Amino acid sequence: NASHHILDYLNNYFGLFTLWVANLIEFSGLLHSAYVIQLLVGLLAGQPIESNDEPRTGIETVFFWFRCLISLAILGFCIAVTMVAL
Repeated sequence: NASHHILDYLNNYFGLFTLWVANLIEFSGLLHSAYVIQLLVGLLAGQPIESNDEPRTGIETVFFWFRCLISLAILGFCIAVTMVAL
């Protein structure tokens, strides 16, 4: 239902800026480690992950897992820096 009201959110330049930053973060794959956790939880629970998206092609699958790997590497680096700082 919220997607029907997105134009109300984009009624100023700050909202548009926030949208573009969110799209950039999503495209970069910075948060793809959450997808890895989702897949692991689904596997451990024995429940398939249902999606409305069409299945990924070969190159899309490679790009997806590459972004997941980069995301996990960045997450690991952040955890290491935090532990050293503590």
